Amino acid sequence: MALIITSDAFPPDGRIPRKYTCDGDDISPPLSWSGLPAGTRSLVLIVDDPDAPDPKAPRMTWVHWVLYNLPPAVPGLPEAVQSLPAGTLQGLNDWKRTGYGGPCPPIGRHRYFHKLYALDTVLPDLHRPDKAKLEQAMAGHVLGQATLIGTYQRSR
Repeated sequence: MALIITSDAFPPDGRIPRKYTCDGDDISPPLSWSGLPAGTRSLVLIVDDPDAPDPKAPRMTWVHWVLYNLPPAVPGLPEAVQSLPAGTLQGLNDWKRTGYGGPCPPIGRHRYFHKLYALDTVLPDLHRPDKAKLEQAMAGHVLGQATLIGTYQRSR
């Protein structure tokens, strides 16, 4: 069984509902996962947008959420998660804060990658790392990866 990540809020490659964006309540969508590889000791979740600022001329990947050391016994996160599972640590998003920041594209339809990584270790406290620092710490420890892509375009 392969590692998978899903959401009851939107299908793969489907539209992310407004309530999970800056145009709505800006709350995190419900996420579920299964098929963890044998030996998984922790999980990492990174949500980012490779289409920033304009999908027709992307210049950067905007990071929306960074979580690490999610316990493998936890099968997902509820909508609008307030209390993270014990042991879970947060990194900084590109707003330079921890927590979820929903889609808020300035122009066009953007893709939002919800990337789940299964690691063979529990990472040390990286003290609110950005995505790059977390990816460095994960190097050589990834047992599996799954991605759920959702899209969003603001109505004007």
